[in-house]
Amino acid sequence: MWASGRRRRGALDSGFTMDETVAEYIRRTVLKIPRHEIMEMLTMWDFLSKTQLQTINVHQIKEKISQEVVELCEENSASIKQAAILDMIYNHTYRNKKVWTVYQMTKAAGEETDSFNLADFKYKFKRSLRSALKNVTISFREYEDNAIWIRIAWGTQYAKPNQYKATYVVYHSQTPYVFVSSLRSNLPLLCQALVHASSYHDIHEMELRSRCIDSLKDIVFKRYSQTFQTYHPRPLQERNVAPEKVDPRIIQENKREKERIQSVNQEVFGEGVQPKIEFAQYKLETMFKGEPEMDILTEKEPFRCVVKFSSPHLLEALKSLAPAGMADAPLSPLLTCIPQKARNYFKIKERKGILSASCLGP
Repeated sequence: MWASGRRRRGALDSGFTMDETVAEYIRRTVLKIPRHEIMEMLTMWDFLSKTQLQTINVHQIKEKISQEVVELCEENSASIKQAAILDMIYNHTYRNKKVWTVYQMTKAAGEETDSFNLADFKYKFKRSLRSALKNVTISFREYEDNAIWIRIAWGTQYAKPNQYKATYVVYHSQTPYVFVSSLRSNLPLLCQALVHASSYHDIHEMELRSRCIDSLKDIVFKRYSQTFQTYHPRPLQERNVAPEKVDPRIIQENKREKERIQSVNQEVFGEGVQPKIEFAQYKLETMFKGEPEMDILTEKEPFRCVVKFSSPHLLEALKSLAPAGMADAPLSPLLTCIPQKARNYFKIKERKGILSASCLGP
């Protein structure tokens, strides 16, 4: 914990005493920042003067660095407002540490899109949240591509906001898409505030999640190269090749097959690097097809299971399967439709005896 007895004389002379929770929050935020990035982030923060920044010794242990930063913040009468902005800078830099979920807002039938006014958006958003919850900290910060980052620390009617469990929201003005970090209990309040502030009619989750928010943006904004597959699967040819002598016809056949796989792969995945998605989940709900005398499951109860594919870069991993000879080309549309359908959570159901996935509809 930050010790109040370690404050600089300038802070004591000013008569200002920084709130202990603010001091501790700033200290912990600085400790999270890698040593070589501390000065860069403090400069971006623009709360401490150049003269103050020059007094910080970044070559000492990080605990002492954090204490020096807190002392300087007390000289400048820092509040939770300034501490929240430093936290936003850190989380924007390390945005891939969070899991982001995509939401899409919709207009009512026949309703036109209004011109966006940032000041009006901020006012409506704050008013909507604070009318429902008194103890809440709301911070805004603008970034490139009309991205508005919103940090919300939630409290209750009787408790102050918990700054250590803040929710992050990224909204791109003039688009219906919102990216939200993990949130449970206050999700309805957040959705209500977003719809009200942006003048939309409704909002729904898209079943699309990832740690890489930039890839999620590439998917929903269609900033990737992919053509949905039109080829039909064809089994790979068996290759029984004697090590001592290779038939020229087999060499030619293998060459043609490799060219086909490359062509199919390019048709399915495109030429560019795939958006970064770490997982895809498929929930199967179908009737059990077993022998009646086995009496394992009745047809009244569907057979359920969940299959999850995980990889640091799932789409690139799937793209590499066929060229490596580990799968037929092309892969199933259930695996390749993720970017096109903008979702990586699927429910596969049985319709008139045929398995179908909700992701493959029009």
